[in-house]
Amino acid sequence: MIVRKLLSLPPRPAASLPALAMMLLGCSLAPGSLQAQDAAPLGDSVPADSRSFAPPSFAPLVERVAPAVVNISTSRQVQPNDQQAMPMPQFPPGSPFEEFFRDFFDQNRRGQRPPEQQRRAFSLGSGFLVDPTGYVVTNNHVIADSDEIKVILNDDSEYVAKMIGTDSKTDLALLKIERDEPFPYVELGDSDGIRVGDWMMAIGNPFGLGSTVTTGIVSARNRDINAGPYDDFLQVDAAINRGNSGGPSFGMDGKVIGINTAIFSPSGGNVGIGFAIPANIAKPIIESLKETGRVARGWLGVRIQAVTQEIAEGLGLEEEAGALVASTQEGGPAIAAGIQPGDVILEFDHKKIDRMRSLPRIVAETAVNKEVEVLIWRKGEKQTVKVTLGELPDDETLAAAEESSGNGQPDTPPGAAVAIDPLGLKVQELTAESRSQFQLGDSVTKGVVITEVAPDGSAAEESLQPGDVVLEAGQDPVNTPKELAEKVEEARSSGKRNILLMVERQGDLRFVALRLAS
Repeated sequence: MIVRKLLSLPPRPAASLPALAMMLLGCSLAPGSLQAQDAAPLGDSVPADSRSFAPPSFAPLVERVAPAVVNISTSRQVQPNDQQAMPMPQFPPGSPFEEFFRDFFDQNRRGQRPPEQQRRAFSLGSGFLVDPTGYVVTNNHVIADSDEIKVILNDDSEYVAKMIGTDSKTDLALLKIERDEPFPYVELGDSDGIRVGDWMMAIGNPFGLGSTVTTGIVSARNRDINAGPYDDFLQVDAAINRGNSGGPSFGMDGKVIGINTAIFSPSGGNVGIGFAIPANIAKPIIESLKETGRVARGWLGVRIQAVTQEIAEGLGLEEEAGALVASTQEGGPAIAAGIQPGDVILEFDHKKIDRMRSLPRIVAETAVNKEVEVLIWRKGEKQTVKVTLGELPDDETLAAAEESSGNGQPDTPPGAAVAIDPLGLKVQELTAESRSQFQLGDSVTKGVVITEVAPDGSAAEESLQPGDVVLEAGQDPVNTPKELAEKVEEARSSGKRNILLMVERQGDLRFVALRLAS
């Protein structure tokens, strides 16, 4: 996927996209497996008032809200590039060019070349007024690194804007303009109430043309485009182009449902896939910027990873849901509350965590110092712990996601490698020799070190490698090859197809569910 911020990225050559092949699969049904007389077309259940597919005209809506949509012009000083001295070209002896170029390069070396003039770079974007006193919302990337910001209203009046605050994690910025009389403004609506298929309208400043209206529908919700840690975009099919950044997407009630931010485009132009920050995510950010000029986010202090089907089975979970705690951060609220690596967070502040990536956003939106209840899954049981959130430090990332036998072995001498055949690996105890061989360092004091990985085994499938340290198996600590072999045999005897390991690699912890070979 090629996702572009609408303002800042220049067009690129079209990407070569793989062709998609569709295949029809035939099947047969036993007589009586479907009761045709009980079935009805899904469309019959659509309410009658939903079948008028388009409003008679968008003009009344445009007339109401367009005066609050603004064009944004920014400029910044660009320093001349320091150019390294070029070597003098080589010419045949006696060439008439030789003396000419020698004089030219000598002058440059003596500083006689006129200095390169500074210049200003200009860019354009969009925004909208959110109250009558002159607060303007736009994207952070529209105004980033700017020396001067001008806001142009629908009536061509122009104002120099003051920067109130920015938030790079959600790509939002708040500006302020001033005048004696109130400004026209619009409200942020309830984006949670927007459904896929609802009509929407975008207004902005594409390619610097000025106020431009496009319409479409909400194509999807909850899109993650890897733009930031809290991605939860609305996808729309209204024409969105370069310069639309920071402009609003409206619902049919005239309220803003999203802030247009990025597009999917192999060529740089509109292809009908645009992304908008939902209004409900923007609201607390804007209020925080207005009040303090910065954004204070809740902080739990955990690193998390997704719960895959194999991990869910290894933990005894009935479904692939929640966020698996891979590690906890020293001094963080999670440690103080007793949350441990291997716990699965199922609910946070009574909000269900269906997907791993939902947790960072929900935690960030929760007030700092609030005490919340966290429902976790630990060793086959649900538990509730209370956590008092801290404030996310500026240089911290709330969560980082990684996707990533035994047969009654007798005791073995320390340092001897033992094969764990169902996992396709060999391990040995931590010794001075193994520490030196795999450069583990003195901080690694527990677990068994992997010395060999079979290329066709389940350990290789999960990208384990020699030097990784296995700390836990089945959520119990292992410190000898015998203990690991016993945990593997226990999992096999109980009919499990996978076993969950906690693995450390160069200070980073993660959980992997390894398939148990028969």
